[in-house]
Amino acid sequence: MTTWRELTERAPRIAAVFTRRHAATRNLCLLATLRSDGYPRISPIEPRIFEDELWIVGMPDTTKFRDLGRDPRFCLHTATTDTAVTDGDAKLWGVVKDVQDKALHQRFATDLYEDIGLDLRGQDFDHFYAADLTGASAVEVSGGHMDVTIWKPGEPERVVRKH
Repeated sequence: MTTWRELTERAPRIAAVFTRRHAATRNLCLLATLRSDGYPRISPIEPRIFEDELWIVGMPDTTKFRDLGRDPRFCLHTATTDTAVTDGDAKLWGVVKDVQDKALHQRFATDLYEDIGLDLRGQDFDHFYAADLTGASAVEVSGGHMDVTIWKPGEPERVVRKH
């Protein structure tokens, strides 16, 4: 399993772009899952980095979580609002693992409350998905060129420059 922490060590450029864009949109990302008929679904989500893991959690009994329960593959894209992509964007893909650890859930809920005031303390989480990252990419545009940084497990980041 490639955790968020491992991604930051193995693909620091991509992790930096993801972190910057994630913060700039107040944690908003777009999550791609596969519907039961095999077609893709795009849903807004606010993933959180907590205890060195990337967590994909949210409102219970939503279609995106039913999708992940059936097929754990996903793609996560930072919300891009600038068509020139001057601040970059990043994509992460992988599979989720449902972590049913009540103590972890409560630490997460406490952190969430202290960070943004959303109080889920004491509640049970039906699904609590940790992201196992199997690839990532980032785009940065500057100086008349575009750099696409690509990472796969077991390989270093590589940059493809496009003019």
